[in-house]
Amino acid sequence: MIELENRFDIATEFQAMAEHVLEAAKAKGATAAEVDIDKSTGLSVEVRMGKVDKLQYHRDQGVNLTVYFGHRKGFASSGDFSRQALDDTLDAACRIARYTSEDEYNGLADPEHMATDFPKLDLYHPWELDAEMAIEMALQAETVAREHDTRITNSEGAGVDSHAGLSLYANSHDFMGVRHSTRHSLSCAVVAQEGDSMQRDYWYTVSRVPGHLDSADTVGAEAAQRALRRLHARSLSTREAPVLFAPSMARGLVGHLVGAISGGSQYRKASFLLNSIGQQAFPEFVHLYEDPFIRQGLGSRFYDSEGVATRQRDIVKDGVIQGYFLGSYSARKLGMQTTGNASGASNLLLADTGVGFVGLLQQMGTGLLVTELIGHGINGITGDYSRGAVGYWIEDGMILHPVEEVTIAGNLKDMFKGIVGVADDVDERGNIRTGSILIDKMTIAGQ
Repeated sequence: MIELENRFDIATEFQAMAEHVLEAAKAKGATAAEVDIDKSTGLSVEVRMGKVDKLQYHRDQGVNLTVYFGHRKGFASSGDFSRQALDDTLDAACRIARYTSEDEYNGLADPEHMATDFPKLDLYHPWELDAEMAIEMALQAETVAREHDTRITNSEGAGVDSHAGLSLYANSHDFMGVRHSTRHSLSCAVVAQEGDSMQRDYWYTVSRVPGHLDSADTVGAEAAQRALRRLHARSLSTREAPVLFAPSMARGLVGHLVGAISGGSQYRKASFLLNSIGQQAFPEFVHLYEDPFIRQGLGSRFYDSEGVATRQRDIVKDGVIQGYFLGSYSARKLGMQTTGNASGASNLLLADTGVGFVGLLQQMGTGLLVTELIGHGINGITGDYSRGAVGYWIEDGMILHPVEEVTIAGNLKDMFKGIVGVADDVDERGNIRTGSILIDKMTIAGQ
């Protein structure tokens, strides 16, 4: 079974370690300190062409110590939990702090922002899984994919991963929080060939709860079908047309927004959405909100990496940007308050516009459905967007043929304002949950 044995005893041990470190830091003259301790265990299996390619067991642990002497900051880490190692690590952090320059924005998050409520998020579900079972599951997914059609001629493999972890964060505001979590996944990637056409595609499933994973048969069959659908793909002539981003690709669009309105981008003045709170950046129907308290959610948490309480809030409402993603440092730089996002965004949900995927295809009529993106041609300062794309050409709301060797280009400001619909085919395999997103027009560069 992939779990942390005696995890409550481990949590008690971590609490004693944290208390010792914080007391010792105070004794050494530190005005504030924080400690982050974690321990995890896991199993990873990869198979290819019916043979085991990789089998790994993971057992990791680490402690991160940060001390403040006024506005001077020192950081050190260790993988050794012995008392001597902790003291040596603390000494190293204190030495570093004494030699660093002062930064008036350094320091713990303000005490009034510390989390005080700890709802049950149900994030810990160990898997009764051993190596033999994991290998069998991965082989089953790959076998189903390879036997799905004679045109499946090769495999890039299938894999099973299971992870269980425990972490504790404490600081000299007398805050101490413990998190238990698990994460499990199953994936498969295969190659289809017919004549001179050869295509690869994949599928995966991920959840905190092993019983919520798709079956190996489902993952294998979906990987095969996706590869087969891409056979005989061809390019397009250069044109301007609507573009529909499939859910897994639409997640990236939301991610670009997160980057643009995160504290670091804002105080460095390196964002195409600079000073954007209160700006109409999307059509009025767009509603994006953060909910850190989704039961079993992959992005669920009740405090961030500074102990700050997370909260439900609107990010975009009626198309207007409502707030940034801030930790305490970036908030101080901007003259604002932390939003509990020192460790990034929690669960982000983009509300649909009351239409399904097929309805959005019909609404688009003629255009490009994007199912895979290639490269990282994004300029976060200007918003210029240019990426290689793979997908399907759509006419009269129906798939006409697969597409490859094209580039889609635009500017994220225009793309956000040009959203005309969000489907209800939500992909929940991450901390950004969105359905397909239709954009009114982009440049498609091909032959």
